[in-house]
Amino acid sequence: MGLTHIESDGNVTMVDVGGKKITSRKACARGSISMSSEVFDAIISDKIKKGNVFATARIAGIMAAKNTANTIPLCHPLPIDNIAIDFFPDKKSHHIEVQAEVKVTGRTGVEMEALHAASIALLTIYDMCKAMDRTMVIKDISLTEKSGGKSGHFVRQG
Repeated sequence: MGLTHIESDGNVTMVDVGGKKITSRKACARGSISMSSEVFDAIISDKIKKGNVFATARIAGIMAAKNTANTIPLCHPLPIDNIAIDFFPDKKSHHIEVQAEVKVTGRTGVEMEALHAASIALLTIYDMCKAMDRTMVIKDISLTEKSGGKSGHFVRQG
């Protein structure tokens, strides 16, 4: 399989999606952030001085998905139908998993939008809590599912 953004002469190009079929497409991405028990408890009890961490990270993730084409050079601007950012705190391990789900009716998928949204939501959690814990670790950002378009349905195994 060749790279779609590289022409035969090696030049980088934006893919022409004008001839593609308009279909419903969805992508989900996940990642997590681990932290001290003190920070975890402060987030859960809404005691972070900068404000509500989940509300702020949700807005940041939504904004990131909507602005993906402004930060990733070869992404197409997309008329996004819906963006959902969800948080899954795990008290036992003091980590929070973030899931971003992005939907569009269009000619190209929203994998990058979902990955961008999850990444920025996680970075926002870090930013809001870094005064309490600079050892937080963001990890395992990945596409977990995508549907629609020519390549069909994908679900990450494991």
